Amino acid sequence: MHRRRIIQYAAATVGAAAVLPSSVRAVAAPKGPTDYATALWVPAAAANYTVPSRPSERRIDRVVIHVAQQLFTPTTGIFGAPSKQVSAHYVVRSGDGHVAQCVREKDIAWHAGNWSWNTRSIGIEHEGWVDRPEFFTDVMYLRSAGLTADICDRHGIPKDREHIVGHHEVPGSDHTDPGVHWDWERYLRLVRDAD
Repeated sequence: MHRRRIIQYAAATVGAAAVLPSSVRAVAAPKGPTDYATALWVPAAAANYTVPSRPSERRIDRVVIHVAQQLFTPTTGIFGAPSKQVSAHYVVRSGDGHVAQCVREKDIAWHAGNWSWNTRSIGIEHEGWVDRPEFFTDVMYLRSAGLTADICDRHGIPKDREHIVGHHEVPGSDHTDPGVHWDWERYLRLVRDAD
């Protein structure tokens, strides 16, 4: 990533942290920084994801795109509530593209509704609703695509529709997200163009 873009992301991330309610303020990630350089750590409850017994053998080959059917802060709050039994690795805010990391990539988030897919994928939630395209802002697409590109580069995942999929495409899923208003052509172009 170019130095200028890193500085811009860092400035946006610091600004975003200042407006988070105290109940979801980012805290330092355990055992080092977040997996994505500009994300802030907003941890999911340990009861809502799985730490693999052999993390070095875990092969990530998919990114699953979700729409939370919720606002950003309640989404991170749901992941932080031990009784909810759900999480995703990341949440992207609509208004400013702020990225929160809730589960480390080495761990298995409970996001896909299919255990096999959970074990082989990274889940990215997006603030908003599938039937409200006004939540799919330019900055959200841009920042999410930058995150997805970074995940693909680090894990050797091809940047195509076979490997970057919607939640509705996970086998056995009864979900519809990210929905008909999600602009896949635009999103994949941004993923491929990210540096």
